[in-house]
Amino acid sequence: MNSGKPGINIKRVSSGKRSRVNVQTHLTPVRKRGVIMADQPPAQYCSDSEDLFRDYDSILEDSSLLAKLDYAEQSEQQRDLQLPPHPVPVDQQDLMAPPPSKASICKRTCEDKLSDSTFDGLRDEPFEDLPSSQLQFQEQVDEKVKRSRLKGGDKASTPSRTSDDKDRNVEDQRRGGARRSVIAQLKRTMLENATATSNVSRTAVLKEAVVSEEMSVAMQAMETISAESLDLGPFYGLPSKVKDLMHKLKGIKTLYDWQETCLTLDCVQQRRNLIYSLPTSGGKTLVAEILILRELLCRKKDCLFILPYISLVQEKVRGLASFGLELDFMVEEYAGSKGKFPPVKRRSRNSLYVATIEKAHSLVNSLIESGWLENLGLVVVDELHMLGDGSRGAVIEMTLAKVLYMSKKTQIIGMSATLGNIRDLQMFLKAENFTNNFRPVQLKEYVKLNDTIYEVDPQEENCFKFSRLLNFKYSSGMQKVDPDHIIALVTEVIPTHSCLLFCPTKKNCENVAVMICKYLKEEFLLHREAEKNILLRDLQESGNGSLCPVLRKTVPYGLAYHHSGLTTGERKLVEEAYSNGVLCLLTCTSTLAAGINLPARRVILRSPYVATDFLKRSQYKQMVGRAGRAGIDTEGESILILQDKDKDMAKTLVCAPMENCYSNLLHDGGKGVLSLILSLIGLKIATSLEQMRDFLCGTLLHVQETQLCVERSLWEVLQQSIHLLKEKDLITVTSDPYGPTLQVTNLGRATYKGSVDLAYSDLLYRDLSRGLEGLQLNSFLHLVYLVTPYDLIAQCKPDWRIFFTQFTLLSVAEQSVSAAVGVSESFVARKAAGQTVKNNVNMTAVTRMYLALVLFSLLKESNLWRVADRFQLSRGFVQMLLSSSSAFCSCVLHFTEELQELWPFKALLSELTRRLSYCVTAELIPLMEVAGVMESRAKQLYNAGYKTLTHLANADPAVLSRTIGNLYRKQAVQIVASAKMLLNEKAAALQEEVDDLLMVPSDLPTAGGAEPLL
Repeated sequence: MNSGKPGINIKRVSSGKRSRVNVQTHLTPVRKRGVIMADQPPAQYCSDSEDLFRDYDSILEDSSLLAKLDYAEQSEQQRDLQLPPHPVPVDQQDLMAPPPSKASICKRTCEDKLSDSTFDGLRDEPFEDLPSSQLQFQEQVDEKVKRSRLKGGDKASTPSRTSDDKDRNVEDQRRGGARRSVIAQLKRTMLENATATSNVSRTAVLKEAVVSEEMSVAMQAMETISAESLDLGPFYGLPSKVKDLMHKLKGIKTLYDWQETCLTLDCVQQRRNLIYSLPTSGGKTLVAEILILRELLCRKKDCLFILPYISLVQEKVRGLASFGLELDFMVEEYAGSKGKFPPVKRRSRNSLYVATIEKAHSLVNSLIESGWLENLGLVVVDELHMLGDGSRGAVIEMTLAKVLYMSKKTQIIGMSATLGNIRDLQMFLKAENFTNNFRPVQLKEYVKLNDTIYEVDPQEENCFKFSRLLNFKYSSGMQKVDPDHIIALVTEVIPTHSCLLFCPTKKNCENVAVMICKYLKEEFLLHREAEKNILLRDLQESGNGSLCPVLRKTVPYGLAYHHSGLTTGERKLVEEAYSNGVLCLLTCTSTLAAGINLPARRVILRSPYVATDFLKRSQYKQMVGRAGRAGIDTEGESILILQDKDKDMAKTLVCAPMENCYSNLLHDGGKGVLSLILSLIGLKIATSLEQMRDFLCGTLLHVQETQLCVERSLWEVLQQSIHLLKEKDLITVTSDPYGPTLQVTNLGRATYKGSVDLAYSDLLYRDLSRGLEGLQLNSFLHLVYLVTPYDLIAQCKPDWRIFFTQFTLLSVAEQSVSAAVGVSESFVARKAAGQTVKNNVNMTAVTRMYLALVLFSLLKESNLWRVADRFQLSRGFVQMLLSSSSAFCSCVLHFTEELQELWPFKALLSELTRRLSYCVTAELIPLMEVAGVMESRAKQLYNAGYKTLTHLANADPAVLSRTIGNLYRKQAVQIVASAKMLLNEKAAALQEEVDDLLMVPSDLPTAGGAEPLL
């Protein structure tokens, strides 16, 4: 025993004393316990007044702790009073301590009466490493001390105690003046710590606990679900917070019966693939969104939502951004030039990728190449019947076939209109089918012949049943202008209700809208007049001061036209005004039916034709499906206007079964199957003919081989495709003992990674290589020419006089660019003069340069109306040229990234893509990055003080809707949510980059093979 430390030998006797032999506690290792927790006796509880400690003084079962404290306290007191309570050995006494004076003894004795314990002096020292509950208790004690000192003038050297403490002191003194021991004080303090209240809101804690518990239950149910157990949780396997958000953000309180049935199907619970088919406006999308949320929140997997059009992608991104912010997942837009390949891999959040058909294919390719496809838990395809839609259908088939082949854990959900051969799609996707004819609003279909309305009734012999005669008096002049009685049909519903009037051509849309306005009463001008004036002002601002003369005439009456001739900004404003009832009638083409959801009380089909082609059954059902607005109308009705010559064909149209859906991999000379094979080789999914055949057996083309491969078998198609790709120098075939091995060339890799059409890949490579030799960078003209889309050349015929005029306005350096690509000034001058040119000139290059001049003018002044007028082109075509060029520029950028010899284009095309994507002044670009914000809206926001993405993300939607004209509250909420989501996405990407930089490499070399310390 060391002489410097006092030896303590204390024997404590207690009936409650427990031996340490064979005693097991929760700190005893499991391997030493020998029993499981279920065998342990139930815990005993005691009241606050009981002695929780008794003689069992330590959680480590060391009963000497309190004895040591007791001895130390008594020793301290005895030393002060020079009255040792116990005989202490001489070698343990402090012989160097001087004897205390009587004054000091008296002073200490007085001070002792003011304190509870010898160790009270320790209270002034901070306890930084205490548990939170004890720190909270300590803070409460300190606060009481401060208040006490303020009241007593801080006269005492030790803190004054509360009334309870004083009462205890009085009681102690009554018992003989003895102070409470350290043991009693310690026990009392620990009891008070245990009963200390928390300042954290109990309601908040309970809410958080409920959500966490529901998430836990839902996740366990997802893992252990069986066919007999369909109850996954409070809201279809999701926490009740999702239900609250559905009500708050979408106004949905309850689901339709068919939606509940679909969500509780065995195949859905067991995560098998599913195709569900319903009429338009039946509520298909809501089921898909619930399944997406379940995958994101419960299974913690990423999801891919494939939509056919950019406008639908942007609408969905805006609609789901609020859910992402509330439920902590990312919503990322993949449309046009937007989207990162591969996507940012996030550690803390999952992502919902909302993509167009083409972008979804590129995204899946990048996920396969990076090895991240397994993290894609769900793929949802809207408009699955578009598998039968030409080249876009081929892209959908390629995307789904790759997911099926490469990931057995990814679920595929397809939403489709009713199809005649849905069984083929089931075999392709290995999916089950759910079909229902539900519509939230009853639809009544009619046809009009002359002045008579007939109801469509398939049970009738002639398919039509008499309904009524038109009751509208026509003058002879009106009868000549409107022989189809369109004015009578629309005025039965407008302006009180809404109406859509589908026309066969774009020009017919505009003419019919003007014709109707001529015969409308003046009371139409007064209906929501102020809001229509605001709409006209916004339309003029979107055109930089220019306003379409047709819209200037029709909007005051509540009418507008809607087709591809509108600019993106105009189209957006017209759609918002119609959705909010400012406009009551839209004359439109068939593309509106396949795009954004704009329902109406009545839908009128001006003719059973689209241009010169007779309507397909699927097109007809899509148009009439817009009739009836859920929650507003009790019924919807459609009227098809017929001529006598079309009566028999119309019977087939309205009563025939739905068309079949066929694979389009062999469409347009087999471009689809060629692109598929090239990407399979490049991604190393299949590097031999046998592997390739194995993959093709999982396509829709294989399911329908007997119908589609009549002249040659699928095996022959494969062999011919391999031969053609080899001829194009896109792949190589090398001999191997086990058979020929297929490998992609650099050009082939660039082609599939850039999503470049195989017909143009070689031409694009030559143009880029030739351009690199004499690249002119004193302006954007040369780069713009190189990214002008090849497929738009056939849609434009140069106006030679305009061409020559614009050519002469170019600088000398810019004219040399034109000469370098094969378009000389002399050639353009002769064509403008009407002279015949004998020299062979590449007209593809000439037309491409003409389109490049249009784009170049847009980049210089960004006024689409003025440029369209200058080149005598419709503003809709110029808008399409701009959007197509930005998308193609993004493709060319990815193309050049794979070819080392084209390295200078990487940096150059990156900036050009950004410029073409927005084509506005630099200060508006951050605002236009937000989904759905067009140039006119961006200008309004900027002028109102919302100059950056951060401004917009922190805006108050109520203030925003009051500040910005014609911006409704719901739209303001979506814009702010989208801005917040985009800001979070940018911040998260930067944080991921920081984490990657700071992460210690897993393969970091160490001396002698030792593990690194970090």
